[in-house]
Amino acid sequence: MNKYQLLVIVLSAVLVASGCASSGRVAAPTSAAQVGEFQPGLLNGYLAPTELPDSLALLPAPPAEGSAAQTVDDAAFRELTKFQGTPRGDIAVQDADLSFPHAGEVFSCALGVRISAKEMPNLNMLLRRTLTDAALATYKAKVNYQRTRPFAAFKVPSCTPAEDVHLAKDGSYPSGHTSVGWAWALVLAEVAPDHAGAILQRGRAFGQSRGICGVHWKSDIEAGRVVGAATVARLHASPVFVAQMEAAAAEIAKARSGGAAPSGKCAVETAALAASSLLAP
Repeated sequence: MNKYQLLVIVLSAVLVASGCASSGRVAAPTSAAQVGEFQPGLLNGYLAPTELPDSLALLPAPPAEGSAAQTVDDAAFRELTKFQGTPRGDIAVQDADLSFPHAGEVFSCALGVRISAKEMPNLNMLLRRTLTDAALATYKAKVNYQRTRPFAAFKVPSCTPAEDVHLAKDGSYPSGHTSVGWAWALVLAEVAPDHAGAILQRGRAFGQSRGICGVHWKSDIEAGRVVGAATVARLHASPVFVAQMEAAAAEIAKARSGGAAPSGKCAVETAALAASSLLAP
């Protein structure tokens, strides 16, 4: 067990033990106009900048060039990028898109219910605002280390070549997408504990998709999960976040009782994800 895995286990255990705290009468807004935007298309999170986890203090430095750890990262890059152009690679391309409503549907199969922004406004808001917090929490370390992304280091295109110029200017360590995906998985596993296993597996795959795309190293992904878990731990101190979780859980229960099953693509998704399930990270 490496240092990243240990941090994820410890932080995730705290979250599982905490459960949903009582939110009292706190109102959780479901309107984007009420919440406001951090930037176009990205809503404000639940946390103020000063409340975000300090990723620079939380994480060790990324592997040094020529180190044994970097050799492991190099090997993982070669292993994971082989999935590009396969059904698993297609999912990795889809996972790269964090725009809504697309991103809100990523966990539909794992959750066992069709996620609808119209029918589940609290769940939609929970995912959108948590995205902002989990992504922003990675940037203190990202900016400090400015680690070169693997596709740039190996001088090959990523699975989303249209984004390569932008990504090459954005630090690789830790992975922001992974932080977001793992934060989503932890939150959803708490509001739908009967599907926690499938949800956490999908959250892990979401981060692994970044390795398949060639845009993050193995150690970036592991570190991203640490930041995602730390973000959710901090979010539990927000009464609005907790109230939105409780409302989202009620929406999921109502949708299930009404038979809102996910689409028929789930069998295809399960088979594709199984192809890389035994690979790190």
